[in-house]
Amino acid sequence: MHKINIAIDGPAGSGKSTVAKEVANELSYLYIDTGAMYRALTFRALQAQVSEQDEQSLIQILKEMEITLEQQRDGDVQVLVNGERLGEEIRTQTVTAKVSEVSAHRRIREEMVARQQQLAKQRGVVLDGRDIGTYVLPGAELKIYMDASVEERAKRRHLENIGKQRPSDITTTKEEIKRRDGLDRERPIAPLQQAEDAVRIDTTNRAIEEVVVHICGIAREKENED
Repeated sequence: MHKINIAIDGPAGSGKSTVAKEVANELSYLYIDTGAMYRALTFRALQAQVSEQDEQSLIQILKEMEITLEQQRDGDVQVLVNGERLGEEIRTQTVTAKVSEVSAHRRIREEMVARQQQLAKQRGVVLDGRDIGTYVLPGAELKIYMDASVEERAKRRHLENIGKQRPSDITTTKEEIKRRDGLDRERPIAPLQQAEDAVRIDTTNRAIEEVVVHICGIAREKENED
């Protein structure tokens, strides 16, 4: 048996982060939260009052950031920037509204991808995002593309916000998801799309546990391939 790399892509609210974490736990792999890396940069940019359109200033902020991902016992990933722990502050609506624009810049993506690829060299990692199978890890042995209806994704994000006591409105959340879908699919650099060799999973009417079992089954088969 040999460890493989797993790439999980999909739009916001498709369940990919939750599934990626549970798959990593089940397989004893490292979960690399790529979205949190972009969120951390967006958070720092907001703190510095730097526009999401100002690529030069954003790349300067990023170059001064040492981003570390620490796997916790419960499977969650703790994000540290220059040794400082970041938590819910990178998950706010304000950060969410800006992260797609921040991550669309070519130089930002190139720098982040280089860091993510370095982390993945050890193998036995699960990465989730929007361009993992097509751009970050095109050689990943297993690629998954997760999707769900806009209505279902908005409902999940709304309930997640309520559960974590964040301000949330279902109509606003649905419109925000539609807007992010457009930005992610239409950006010129590494847009959201399904890799040709990815396994597509519609999670609209499927339980997270069912999806995790399905992906782990495929992964174990690939682990045993010569």
